[in-house]
Amino acid sequence: MTTNWYEGPLAAFDTETTGVDVEQDRIVSAALVVQDAAGARPRVTRWLVNPGIPVPEGATAVHGLTDEHLQRNGRWPSPVMEELGRALAEQSAAGRPLVVMNAPFDLTILDRELRRHRASTLGRYLERTSLCVLDPRVLDKHLDRYRKGRRTLADLCAHYEVELEGAHDAAADATAALEVVRAVGRRFASRLERLSPAELHTLQAVWHAAQARGLQAWFARQGTPELVDPAWPLRPELRKAA
Repeated sequence: MTTNWYEGPLAAFDTETTGVDVEQDRIVSAALVVQDAAGARPRVTRWLVNPGIPVPEGATAVHGLTDEHLQRNGRWPSPVMEELGRALAEQSAAGRPLVVMNAPFDLTILDRELRRHRASTLGRYLERTSLCVLDPRVLDKHLDRYRKGRRTLADLCAHYEVELEGAHDAAADATAALEVVRAVGRRFASRLERLSPAELHTLQAVWHAAQARGLQAWFARQGTPELVDPAWPLRPELRKAA
């Protein structure tokens, strides 16, 4: 009997950062969680980064990482970004779908850090393999689109009865996101089991774009000038003014 993808091997990636601007903010910690099957003991790799810029108090209040701690214990960004790019490429080459909650944030900020510190891009690390991303936020929003309320990781964990210990720790968040994707798969098995992760990757790009258009229209009705980027799972590089 073939194992459904949501019971099989998955990896999950998460970052903690100096803020929410993917173009300007920096990664201060990251984690990769690999699980060979549902219920198997996960293998966790953690990275701690001295970003080279001050960490705002607001960011420290979220993840608890202070300038002093990062300067004492964090590594320089350049080798860490190289390791992260290689680590994601390895998961892709191994055929493990990569769970990333709100993928356009974490994957884009990693891409910008690779440009900043390695004169490279995430795409270059993935040239020989195609990344297959599962984003619990996009999946849940499409499959249960009329449910009221927010859809943060904590909200999804509560809804799908997934334990979240130590929120805003990269390893804890990655582990929880991975379990949420498994829970989404089980709950919507009749709609998902015939789809491969690669097919879902393609569909999520379409679903996210539609979700972004809906949110943009809602902002317009509210008179809010905020722009919603429809790109998924990675935002294109901003073109610099001439």
